Amino acid sequence: MSLRILPARTIGVGHMSFARTEILALRRFDRSVVALRQVARTAVLALLAAAIAVVTAAQTTSPPTDGDFIVRDFAFESGERLPELKIHYRTLGTLRRDANGRAINAVLILHGTGGTGRQFQSTAFAGGLFGPGQLLDEGTHYIILPDNLGHGGSSKPSDRLRAAFPRYAYTDMVRLQHRLVTEHLHVDHLRLVMGTSMGGMHSWMWGYMHPSMMDGLVPLASVPTQIAGRNRIMRKMISDSIRQDPAWKDGNYTSTPVRGVTAALNILLWMTSSPLQWQKQAPTRDAADAFYAEQIRTRLAATDANDMLYQFESSADYDPSPHLEKITAPLLAINSADDQVNPPELKLMERLMPRVKHGTYVLLPITDQTRGHGTHSLPAVWGEHLRRFLASLDR
Repeated sequence: MSLRILPARTIGVGHMSFARTEILALRRFDRSVVALRQVARTAVLALLAAAIAVVTAAQTTSPPTDGDFIVRDFAFESGERLPELKIHYRTLGTLRRDANGRAINAVLILHGTGGTGRQFQSTAFAGGLFGPGQLLDEGTHYIILPDNLGHGGSSKPSDRLRAAFPRYAYTDMVRLQHRLVTEHLHVDHLRLVMGTSMGGMHSWMWGYMHPSMMDGLVPLASVPTQIAGRNRIMRKMISDSIRQDPAWKDGNYTSTPVRGVTAALNILLWMTSSPLQWQKQAPTRDAADAFYAEQIRTRLAATDANDMLYQFESSADYDPSPHLEKITAPLLAINSADDQVNPPELKLMERLMPRVKHGTYVLLPITDQTRGHGTHSLPAVWGEHLRRFLASLDR
C-alpha cells in the first residue's frame, strides 16, 4: 500500500490541530482498507467456490478399483513372444448379471494413443457421464478402464526391454483387452464398447472381431479404414523424427533424445490442434510463444521415446474396412468438423458408413465448445447423441 503525501496545511478542529496531510492520508488509508477487505472477501468466496467445485467433482465418482492382469507366454501377431506381460486396469461400480448369469451392465472405455484409463476420471469426462443419474452412472454400471499395451501401468518398452520389446499392433491390443474382460474380469457381455481416437479405432475392431459380445459401439474421433494420406505421413514423421536422432541409439539411449522427441511432439501438437481454441489460449505473439514453450516442456518431461515410437507404429495393421459388414451391433460414430486427424472433407465416413448395418454417423460442427481432435473427451459436446443412442438400445 502506498500513501501519497500532499503539501501540509494546518486546520483547527475545536482545541485540536491537525495537518491536512494527515487527514487526507487517513481518509485514503481507510478507503484502502475497505478496498482490501472487498478484495479479500472476493478471494475467500472464490476459494470457497473452487473448494466446493473440487469436492463436487470428487464426489462424482468413487475411487476406482485398480488391478493388474498377468498374461503368460503371449504370442504377438509379429510372431514374437513374451513370457509374461501385464495389463493394468481400473474399474468403477459393481458388475451385475441377469437370472442366467449374463453380465448386463459392463461398459468398456478405451483411451487414445499415449493416454491411459485414468484420463477418463477427469471432471470433464467422468463428471459428465459417471455421476448419479448420468448416462453411465457408476451406481448402475460396471465401468472398465484399461491401460492399453504399451501405455500407462501396462507392459511397455520403457519398463525394461526398450527396443527389444516385441513389435505390438492394434490387433494385439484388442486381443488383450478381450482377454482382460473375459478371462480376468469374467465379463461375458458388454453393454457398451466406446473409445476415443485410438480407442475409437479399437472399438471398430471389437465390432467385427467380437460382433455378438456387446449391445452397442461408440467410436469417437476415428474412421474405419486403413490409415493413409496425411494421417499416415504425420505418423511416419513422428517415427522418423525419433529414429533419425543419433541420440536415440537404436533405442538404447540413457537420456531422452531431445531433438527427435521434440520434433515428434511438434507433429503431435499440430495433429491434435484446434485453431479456434489455440487463438483463444494464445491471442498475442508472446502468449503463443509461451504456450508453445510450455507444451513442449511439459510433454517432453513426460514422454519416453521408445514408448512413443511403438505407440504410433502400432497402428500400421489397422484397417476395418474389409470387415464392416461383420459389425452387427448398433454403432454410433461421432467425429468433429475441426478434427485435423480425421478431416471431414475427405468424405471417408460418408462412403464407409452405408456398409455398417446398424450404424449412425454424427459430424459435430465447429463451435466454441469443440476442441479439434480432443472433442472426443468432452461429453458435454456429444452427450445428447449418446443419450439418444443408449435409449435406442432399450427399444
